[in-house]
Amino acid sequence: MARQREFARQVRELLARRYDHPPAAFVHSFGCQQNQSDGEKLSGMLAEMGYGFTDSPSCADLVIYNTCAVRENAEDRVFGNVGALKKVKRARPGMLIGLCGCMMQQQAVAERIRASYPYVDLVFGTHALHTLPELLFRRLSGERRQFSVAPGDGEIIEGLPLRREGAIKANLPIMYGCDNYCTYCIVPYVRGRERSRNPEDVLREAREISASGYREITLLGQNVNSYGKGLSEPVDFSDLLGRVDAVEGDFWLRFMTSHPKDCTKKLIDTIASSKKVCRHIHLPVQSGSDRVLAAMNRRYTAERYLELIDYAREAIPGVTFSSDIIVGFPGETREDFEETLALVRRVRYNTLYTFLFSPRTGTKAALMDDPVPAEEKSRWFRELLDAESEIRGEIQAGMVGRTVRVLAEGEGRSGGGWLSGRTESNDIVEFTGPREAIGRFVNVKIERALNWALFGSLA
Repeated sequence: MARQREFARQVRELLARRYDHPPAAFVHSFGCQQNQSDGEKLSGMLAEMGYGFTDSPSCADLVIYNTCAVRENAEDRVFGNVGALKKVKRARPGMLIGLCGCMMQQQAVAERIRASYPYVDLVFGTHALHTLPELLFRRLSGERRQFSVAPGDGEIIEGLPLRREGAIKANLPIMYGCDNYCTYCIVPYVRGRERSRNPEDVLREAREISASGYREITLLGQNVNSYGKGLSEPVDFSDLLGRVDAVEGDFWLRFMTSHPKDCTKKLIDTIASSKKVCRHIHLPVQSGSDRVLAAMNRRYTAERYLELIDYAREAIPGVTFSSDIIVGFPGETREDFEETLALVRRVRYNTLYTFLFSPRTGTKAALMDDPVPAEEKSRWFRELLDAESEIRGEIQAGMVGRTVRVLAEGEGRSGGGWLSGRTESNDIVEFTGPREAIGRFVNVKIERALNWALFGSLA
């Protein structure tokens, strides 16, 4: 970090000589909340180097796309956006373009950028994020295009500057990487092995976030339930959650993502006894078929998953759940899909994040036989969405007449005088109220419900 701080100083001096005003940077992160958190670090480093910021890539002196490799459509969007910058850079040759993140950690993608996108100046993977000042200095000093995509497991770098995107909700990474190697997932290959932040570093950052007035903190990791690996202190995720819950301040505490194989009754009991942890658990099931779960290398059964759901409902009154489901995994049959439907109807999730299987080059699932036609998978997908919509409608209708606590986040979509926020269950609520309520917890009486939101007024 001392080396990078020196490069940051040199970039700042170089920019001050070249510009009579702070040059503008545009940073956009695709994908998950972990990527969003990485984007805040990129922006923090750029601010330290003397950059200002713009919301328009066509007006920027530096554009950085922080990429996601989880699904094919995310990759397609990145290539589309980068392609659109070719004309912009032709008109403004001094503009710099950088690509980083999960896509760039894949050697084949980095080589494609090298060969087919000669106007891209910086390419760096997930393990090289902290070296942005050095890469930028070298390119600004006239050196050739900078590539830093070496394979490896990465390391935890503390002390990176942050430029948070909002003032109400904050992300707090507690660990990086993944050891699970689900057969459909590219994440372990681009994020490296699991490594946990020191609990004192996590607590220090949580205290800073709370003292800054944030009303919601989300603890992040590819699998937060396996937090603690490699630490000298014997502390697991339940222990850490309890410690962050004890931090002073009026805020909600959430976490993502939780793997069912590592979810314990101890964790559920910790949530039940906490003061700030939301009574909502995101527990990705992916499939209700044991045969498909085994092929996915998920290492739990549907029965084990439902045992966790039942225990949580008994221990945490009013707890709600959300989940991820993949439809059309290679070799999935109609019978397998019906088991997924049955599980969805049994659990009655507040929210489902549903995806058609997307093969990722380099994963085992990409090499599996996949005999079911795409049209059939699309019909199953539609059937799942219909079941989700029916359940969601019933849950939403049951909220009418109730008074709920809402974190007011901004103006609503319903017009003037309407604000928008979310409940503990992460449900959208639109309500009438003064703008001064934004950033506060308020009580809202629900008067009307649609599938996408609840509507009401201040109680």
